[in-house]
Amino acid sequence: MLNTPQNQLKRKFKKALVVLISLYLMVGSLLCFFQEKMLFLPTVLAQDYEYQFNYPFEELFFKTEEDVLINAIHFKLENPKGVVLFLHGNAGDLSRWGTLAEYFVEKQYDVLVMDYRTYGKSIGKLSEKALYHDAQYCYDYLKDKYKEEDILVYGRSLGSGLATFIASKNNPKQLILETPFYSVLDVAQSRFPMFAVKQLLKYKLLSYQFVKQIECPILMLHGTKDQVVPYESAKKLFNASPKSKTKFVSIEGGRHGNLSLFDNYHFHMENILK
Repeated sequence: MLNTPQNQLKRKFKKALVVLISLYLMVGSLLCFFQEKMLFLPTVLAQDYEYQFNYPFEELFFKTEEDVLINAIHFKLENPKGVVLFLHGNAGDLSRWGTLAEYFVEKQYDVLVMDYRTYGKSIGKLSEKALYHDAQYCYDYLKDKYKEEDILVYGRSLGSGLATFIASKNNPKQLILETPFYSVLDVAQSRFPMFAVKQLLKYKLLSYQFVKQIECPILMLHGTKDQVVPYESAKKLFNASPKSKTKFVSIEGGRHGNLSLFDNYHFHMENILK
């Protein structure tokens, strides 16, 4: 082949194409084989770690299945208004989330917050089915100790998918979703539109399917500048929800982890918790 400018251009194009295909396959492989490490960001605690919180609490261990141990914190007040099942986000452990859960204790509510499998002191194999199973176990634990009409379910980010599932299968007083998503699949598609993520993802958390079955009132709060879960994904969830039961609150300028810095957030939360 003659080394003409046209042939040089063809060779450069082929090399660029090979690089692009290699990158595509590499990122696709990462999505396929390392998706748990991308979605779940647990920190591990020693089994003898001692929690320090500002309110009275009991540390619990639930054996939800064989070879599974779920660590939880149960904040208890003398005369609570009710109890909150707190389903946390995808990073950290109870030493952090327990402190954030005290927001509800300050409002005179008992709180049960658990660490998912592989988080903190919790052990067991993680899966979407396991997340739902353990969340339901905790809800059943609360039903044994409180009237169901006194149970509120709160889910934040990843936990919003579990909270939506729990509210669809039970009859709590209220569902509160902070930075929720239409589905994890929807969030992944917004980040990686060039990949067939529907076929790659093991975790889909299809909140939009569950929300249609919910009978209790729903409060959704989402920041317009959320850099993790797109605001549009939360709006899609709202559009799929029963409108007569659902209130959607836009927090102008709010990001993924700072909604509690806004007065509008507290105004609507306090209306629910009064």
